[in-house]
Amino acid sequence: MIRLIIIIILLLVSLLAVFKAFEYYMWMFAIIATEFSWFFILLTLIALGSGYYSGKYQLVGTILGLIALMLFASPIVRAYVVAGSLKQNFSNAFGPGSTIINGDNNHAPFSFRSLFAGSKTVNAKQINYVSYPDGTTLSMDYYPSQIVGNRACVIIVHGGAWNKGDNKQLPELNSHLALIGYNVAVINYRLAPKYQSPAPLDDVNAALIYLKKHAATLHIDTNNFVLFGRSAGAQIALLAAYTMHDKSIRGVIDYYGPADMVWGYSIPSSPLIMDSRQVMRDYIGGSYEQVPEKFAASSPLEFIDHESPPTLIIHGDNDVLVSPEHSRRMNEKLEQNGIKHFLLKLPWATHGFDFNLNGPGGQLATYTVERFLNTVTK
Repeated sequence: MIRLIIIIILLLVSLLAVFKAFEYYMWMFAIIATEFSWFFILLTLIALGSGYYSGKYQLVGTILGLIALMLFASPIVRAYVVAGSLKQNFSNAFGPGSTIINGDNNHAPFSFRSLFAGSKTVNAKQINYVSYPDGTTLSMDYYPSQIVGNRACVIIVHGGAWNKGDNKQLPELNSHLALIGYNVAVINYRLAPKYQSPAPLDDVNAALIYLKKHAATLHIDTNNFVLFGRSAGAQIALLAAYTMHDKSIRGVIDYYGPADMVWGYSIPSSPLIMDSRQVMRDYIGGSYEQVPEKFAASSPLEFIDHESPPTLIIHGDNDVLVSPEHSRRMNEKLEQNGIKHFLLKLPWATHGFDFNLNGPGGQLATYTVERFLNTVTK
């Protein structure tokens, strides 16, 4: 009986690998279930093996366990499917040779062995990059490139629904990018509701000014900046990239960001997960009915034109906080304007899938980010 109960619990968890979470804590658990799926595969195998020869409920427990096992394995299987065409698809978008790094085109976008890989850490330096008249001082964590010389700089804008979070989030990718030769500046910005749009946009501009001014000390190639944002941070990064018209911004990376604020307000997320309309009202300064022009002005989609920088979009189809429809609309608008871009869709992944850099989503995203950066900063 205990074996059956354990297997039923595992089966319920495994459903998060294929179905969207319906509640906030279930969403958080979905990240673990999909990006650490190997761990649950191991648990399920142990549960299947234990008590196998006990007669009562043995058959039903085994059947349910095998179903759970298949569901937990599905992110890994689907990652291999995505990986199978990723090189060619990216090459189609950015041209022949765009998947080659340091003369090597053999690196696999995903491998089972890498699920268990460790990660190295680069120490970051905290830098205050701007002080405002109201006494607010903003800082960045600066990860210097581990390759000598003046190198491109990636400016990362954290997520957190515009009202929380900081630049300490998900530091593993920061170190990874520094190790392969990029300077990484992870900024804090002013948060809602005290500060509203476009205050964070001004903060990105202030960070860019600081980094250019101190480029010699920080060993930055001032012709090569890339903006990178997650979730709410992606909205800020995209808006900055498309409105600042700065030729030194060579590209922008969007991880599951809200790109169409007007549409996003009209189709809110489930209140069991997040009151997205209230979040947007706090950030923009009112409802769409009150300030429609501010919603349009905060929508990166509205500012895409023929001179927009190359764009990388990464989004999970099971995202329950920011609908993948935002990225589909972005992809379409970029296509219409002839901008080099690539949309990496992860069928099993939810919001925040990159919590595990070595998970199925984390591996595929990192592979694509590396090649995007290598292409746009040459």
